[in-house]
Parts: sequence; C-alpha cells; structure tokens
Amino acid sequence: MDTMLLIFWGIIFGLCVIAELATMQLITIWFAVGALAAFVMTLLEFGFLSQLAVFVLTSTILLVATRPLLKKLRVKDVIPSNAEQEIGKKAVVIEEIDMRHGTGRVRLNGVDWIALAEDSELVIPVDNIVIIRGVDGAKLIVVPE
Repeated sequence: MDTMLLIFWGIIFGLCVIAELATMQLITIWFAVGALAAFVMTLLEFGFLSQLAVFVLTSTILLVATRPLLKKLRVKDVIPSNAEQEIGKKAVVIEEIDMRHGTGRVRLNGVDWIALAEDSELVIPVDNIVIIRGVDGAKLIVVPE
C-alpha cells in the first residue's frame, strides 16, 4: 500500500470539501467523492493510473448527472425587493416635489418616502396623486397621475 498516495487523495478530498463548504455550489463535492473513490482504490492496491481514472470518471459522471437537477432547482428570477414591488402604485404628495429646491416627499401605504419627479423640471404640489415609476435607493421616482 502506497502511503503517499493515500495522503495525496486524502488532501484532494479535504480541499474539495473545504471548497464546497466555502462556495456551496455542488460542484467540488463531486470531486471530493471522486477523491474518496480513488482513496479506496489505493487501499485496494490498484495502480495510480487506475486511481486517476476512477477519480476522473466518478467526478465527471456525478457532475454531469446532477447538472440538470441543479438547473431545475436554481432560482431563475430575482425576487424584487420590497421597494421595487411599489412600482406602479399610487402615492400622495405630502411635500411639494421640486428638484430645483431639493424637496419632495410622498406617502405610500402609510410610509413616507423621499420622492423625485421623473421629469426634473416638473413641480408637483402637495395632495396630488403620483404614480411610482422607479426606485433609486430609498427614493421613489414618480410622475403625476
């Protein structure tokens, strides 16, 4: 039994497990399984080329077999933030929106927001209804109804 090969496959296994724990991508875990299979081949006293072939085949088969499953499980759409879910809703102006003076606040669902007019030249008076067109950080981009 070749102790150096046992150590080699053990190190490969450990590095792959650490990499998987760090990334959680379900990719290097299959190389860890391949290294474990090669480790067993070393215990059974197979030659290095056989060990390497088992490592490559095991890792590749597991990676290819699980890839379609991972694609199905992957979240495809980005879930909008709470603020982005406000786009298209209506709000009431509670402080005149005037970009020249740096003022503007609206109330939406009982929450006060800083508001900017989509058209920077536009002044929107208090008590007007506006429609939210976008979100810029903690500011709503609005247009008059």
